[in-house]
Amino acid sequence: MLGDDAELTAAVLAAQQGDEDAFRAVYRAVHPRLLGYIRTLVGDGDAEDVASEAWLQITRDLDRFDGDADRFRGWAARIARNRALDHIRTRGRRPVVGADETELTDRPAESDTADEAIEALATGHAMDLIARLPQDQAEAVVLRVVVGLDAKSAADTLGKRPGAVRTAAHRGLKKLAELLGTDGGGVAPLDGVPPQRGRRPGPIAPDGVTRTRPRTQKDM
Repeated sequence: MLGDDAELTAAVLAAQQGDEDAFRAVYRAVHPRLLGYIRTLVGDGDAEDVASEAWLQITRDLDRFDGDADRFRGWAARIARNRALDHIRTRGRRPVVGADETELTDRPAESDTADEAIEALATGHAMDLIARLPQDQAEAVVLRVVVGLDAKSAADTLGKRPGAVRTAAHRGLKKLAELLGTDGGGVAPLDGVPPQRGRRPGPIAPDGVTRTRPRTQKDM
């Protein structure tokens, strides 16, 4: 898995030139976090299908993308969000997130920080808790902390002001901390992203292999 933004940026550029291995590296680096975001919108049952639709569009439109790793994550997140909202409209039901938040606010907080909540976001249990937050807070938390977008990119994805996204993410993390019954600790910056695990690949050459057939998820 790609270990930093420089490697992801290089992989995206190589993938645009037809390097299949680079595209697989991009997919493996971005997909888990993107899938977590989609799950907050449509739930576990439909998340994989929506993710497949999103990656089909990402593959089709990749040549039109221009930017670095952070811009790519934001671009992919916007595509995923649009596909998720289309899916929700087609199914004629409300998004999964956005439930009543009283069960969160009724629980007294042992701390006014969200360190443990941020650390716990890598677990499936924490993602289940996120689905119980109000929709704006759930999306802001996942985009900022799980997907790893900065406030501006997250705001562009949601069609909101950066300040509104920061506020929603802060409130969401605070509620998660309350729900998880966290103890004290220093405040972790929202711009921080959970480290990506896995071996670091060698540098990706800009001169990639020419694609001979359309990419599918089986190739990724």
